Amino acid sequence: MKHFWEDKTLSELSQEQWEQLCDGCAKCCLHKIEDEDSGIIYSTNVVCQYLDIDHCQCHNYTQRSVLVPECVTLSIENLQQVYFMPATCSYRLLAEGKPLPPWHPLLTEDKESVHNSGHSVRGKVISELDIDDLMHHLTGEWD
Repeated sequence: MKHFWEDKTLSELSQEQWEQLCDGCAKCCLHKIEDEDSGIIYSTNVVCQYLDIDHCQCHNYTQRSVLVPECVTLSIENLQQVYFMPATCSYRLLAEGKPLPPWHPLLTEDKESVHNSGHSVRGKVISELDIDDLMHHLTGEWD
């Protein structure tokens, strides 16, 4: 039996199915810095102030793009331009014709599997409210 994401294209998914694709890693909530000269994107260990760092969920998900204008609401229309999504992002993987990773909650039927596998930001980040200089929190190149 095929799963809904294997049976449909991303543009054919319902809004509910689209939302279910998110694995809850919260890597997209990490602050990133782009080198203007090289175009290289560097990641930090700092997340948006609205992210609940224990549960990897936005405190105000429905208003996130209003509260934080830089927060991108991912959609089928902008998926190809959102080059800063992590390599493990379900939307990116499916757009590239790749399968979901084995730890994805849709496959494991366990919302904790992304955290238990070490693929989320849980336990690895601090809130932007707790820093004074983002440059001191670089973690490396973004993939």
